[in-house]
Formats: sequence, C-alpha cells, structure tokens
Amino acid sequence: MSNNENFAVAIDGPAASGKSTVARRLAERLGLIMINTGAMYRAIAWATIQKGVDAQNTDAVVAMLDDIDVSCGVHDGGSTILIDGVDPGNALREDAVNALVSKVAAIPEVRELLVAKQREYLTLGSLVMEGRDIGSVVFPDTPYKLYIDASEEVRLARRSAEGLADVVSKRDAEDSKRKASPLIVADGATVIDSSEMDIDEVVETALQTLKKQGLFVS
Repeated sequence: MSNNENFAVAIDGPAASGKSTVARRLAERLGLIMINTGAMYRAIAWATIQKGVDAQNTDAVVAMLDDIDVSCGVHDGGSTILIDGVDPGNALREDAVNALVSKVAAIPEVRELLVAKQREYLTLGSLVMEGRDIGSVVFPDTPYKLYIDASEEVRLARRSAEGLADVVSKRDAEDSKRKASPLIVADGATVIDSSEMDIDEVVETALQTLKKQGLFVS
C-alpha cells in the first residue's frame, strides 16, 4: 500500500448511498484526511463543458487532458481540486455535470490520471478515501475497506431531497458495467446497508467494523 506508515481507509459504494457523509464523519472522528474522489471525476466532466469538449468522444476527452492542469490538494482536512487554477465549487453538483460524470469516468485515461493523483495523497498523511474503486483499484492492499450501500428507492429519495435530477439506476448501470474499474464490492470489504439507518448509526457501525478489521479507534 505504501512504503511509509500512512494508511488508507477505503470506502466504496453507489450513488447516494451516503458514503461521502460517512467518509467525512469518519475522517473527523479519526483525525484523518478525507478525500472525495467523486469530485475529481466531476471536475473532469465540468472541464469538458468549459472547454466545449464532447464527453462522449473519448479521443477528444483524452486530448483535453493534455491541455488542462489538474491540481489536487488538501484544505481544512479535505481534498481540493483545481482545473487550470479554478475551483469549480458548487458547479460540480449541477445537472449538466451529473449527466456526464459516468461517461467521463469510464474513460481509462481519465481513471489512470486520477488514480495516480489519488495514490499521491497517501504521501500527505493517512486518509479516508471514498469513491467507486478505492478498495478494488486505488488501494487494493489496505485492510480497511467498507462498502456503503442502500436500496435504490432510498438512494433515489436522497438524490431528490438534494435537488439532484440524475437517475440512480442509470448511474448504477453505467458505473457497474464499465470496462475500466467497474463498481464492485472489493475483496475484503464489509458491506454496510444504510437503508434503515440514520447517519450516526452508519458511522458507528463503520467505526466498529474498522475496529474488527484491525484499525485502532480510540
């Protein structure tokens, strides 16, 4: 996983499963850096819109990667991403970005670029990293793996409550069936179904699970 003593807690799961909130709360409890990899893929999707690049044209997106500067960092204990020095901010959650992110994330060259940047974060400290291929691809050797899930009905309700219009089942299909690093339950990951739990219950279950996986939790 790393040549130093830093470690990664890998949290995967489908859209609107609650993994981002769980990751943030866990990072706060454990004093770790929280990395939102979804924002990184959203930033690339946002860049295609800004550059007028057809996100469904793989060659065009790959060519764009050579023309933009993707800068990843940490601020206030969480990950940041800039495209050509610009923070996309709330634009990452817009419907236009939602509609493109799975298409962009399916491009192997995009994943290669961002996975490398995700692994570099481990040089900055120990992490809680959430996404869709963290335990399977980014940090497959970490012993600390969670898969946060919820029923499609619950996840769709959560998306609607957030004012987001992306269709959960469509995102699930695109993320699970893509050839490059599909969404799967990683080997060694413990599945936590958050459908009938509030966030405090999910976080406590996650903490107890990490203890069983060998992580010291005070």
